Amino acid sequence: MTATIIDGRAVAERLRERIAARTAELAQQGLVPGLAVVLVGDDPASQVYVGSKTQQAAAAGIKHFDHRLPATTDTAQLIELVNKLNAQPDVHGILVQLPLPSGVDSAAVLAAIDPAKDVDGFHAVNAGRLALGQPATVPCTPLGCLILIRAVLPNLAGKRAVVVGRSNIVGKPMAQLLLQNDCTVTIAHSRTRDLPQLCREAEILVAAIGRPKAIAGDWIRPGAVVIDVGINRVTVDGKNKLVGDVDYEGALAHAGAITPVPGGVGPMTIACLLMNTLNAAIRSRHGDQGGLLTV
Repeated sequence: MTATIIDGRAVAERLRERIAARTAELAQQGLVPGLAVVLVGDDPASQVYVGSKTQQAAAAGIKHFDHRLPATTDTAQLIELVNKLNAQPDVHGILVQLPLPSGVDSAAVLAAIDPAKDVDGFHAVNAGRLALGQPATVPCTPLGCLILIRAVLPNLAGKRAVVVGRSNIVGKPMAQLLLQNDCTVTIAHSRTRDLPQLCREAEILVAAIGRPKAIAGDWIRPGAVVIDVGINRVTVDGKNKLVGDVDYEGALAHAGAITPVPGGVGPMTIACLLMNTLNAAIRSRHGDQGGLLTV
C-alpha cells in the first residue's frame, strides 16, 4: 500500500479562492476586512512568515496594516499598540507574530487583544468557547488540519484519533475539534507510556511535538490518516532540509493518507488566518448570523 499524499497547497488554494470571492462580496457592501500584523524585532523566519501572510492577504482582497517594531520594544509599548488596534474600526483582525523577543510578556500581550479581533484564536475567551462547543475563533493550524482530514475522510464520527502534542496552540484545540466531530480522542505527550502502541491504534494521527521524525513509520496503523504538523530544520549531507515529526518515507508504506513536509499543513495555516479575518469582519457587522465562511 502506498499512501495518498494530501496536497495542502491545493486545498489551501481552493480555500483562498472562496475567501477572495466572499471578500469581494463584502467590499461591494462597503465592508473591507482588515488585518493588522505586528512584528517585533528582526528574526529572519518571522520576517518571511509575516511577508507571506501580508502578501496572501492582499491577494485575497484583505487590507493589511503592517507594524514593524524594534527588538527593544517592551511589553507596555506593545500592549499600547494592541489597544490602539483594538479601537481601530477598520482593523478586524490582530496578529502579533510569535515568538516575541525575550523580556516581552507574550501572555500579557496576547491577553490584551480584543477576543473579537483575535484571529490567531489564542485568547483565553476563544479557547474557553471552543472547549465549551460555542462559536469561537479557532487557532489556524488545527483548523487547517481538520480541513485536510476532511478532504480525505469526510465522515469522522466514531473514528479513533490520537493527537501527539498538548500545546495550547495545536494539541489541545486539535483535540477539541476532533471531539466536536464525534471522534474518540486521546492526547499523547512526552510522558505517555507505550506511545508506539497508542499510535498504532489511531485511525487519525496528528503529530505536533516538534521533534524530527519522532514517530516511526511502523507506528502507523494501516490505512490511517496522518497529519504531520512538525516543521523541523535538519542537516542532511551538509544541506538544510525540512522534515516533519513523522518519518515520512517510512510512513508511506502504512498510512492511507499523509501530509508532506513542506506542502502539507503549512499552507493551510495562512489560509485559515485569512478565513478567520474574513469572519471577524462579518461578525463585526452581522454577528454569527451574517453568513460566515465555513469549512
